[in-house]
Amino acid sequence: MAENAANNAAPSLNALAQYCKDFSFENPNAPRSLQQQTEGPQINLQVNVNAKQLAEADFEIDLTLEGDAKIGGKDVLFAFELTYSGVFRIQNIPQEQLHPVVMIECPRLLFPFARQIVADAVRNGGFPPLYIDPIDFVALYRQRAAEVQGQENGAGQTLS
Repeated sequence: MAENAANNAAPSLNALAQYCKDFSFENPNAPRSLQQQTEGPQINLQVNVNAKQLAEADFEIDLTLEGDAKIGGKDVLFAFELTYSGVFRIQNIPQEQLHPVVMIECPRLLFPFARQIVADAVRNGGFPPLYIDPIDFVALYRQRAAEVQGQENGAGQTLS
C-alpha cells in the first residue's frame, strides 16, 4: 500500500490535448516570389509562450511562432503566424517549480509539432520547407523573467 501511495505522489506532466488554435500563411508576391532568387532570404522569427490555468492541475499553453522571409530586407517571400496550443495536466510538482515546468517543459513538448506545421505550410506555399532551429526555452524563460523583473507580472506570465 505504501508503494502505491509513493507512485501516486510521483511528479507527472501529461498532454491531454494538442491543437492548432490559429494559423495564417501568406505568399503575397506569388508567382514572382517563386522565381529563382539571386540571394538567400533573411528569415525573421519571434517566439512567445503564454499559459492559462484551466483547473487546479490543468493548464492551456499557447506557443506562438511568427515569422517571415524577405529578400533584400523588403520584398516578402512568405509570412506565417501559428499559435499551437496544448492542455497539460501537471500533478505533484512543488509550487516553486510549477511556473518553470509550465513555461519551459510544456512548450518544449509542443514545439516539434508546431515546427512541422510551419515546414509543411512553407513547402505547400512553393518554397523549400523551413525547419526552424530548436528553441532554447530555458533561455527564453530567463529572458522573459528578466524583462518582467521590477514590473508587475504580465498576464502571459502569471499563474495563479
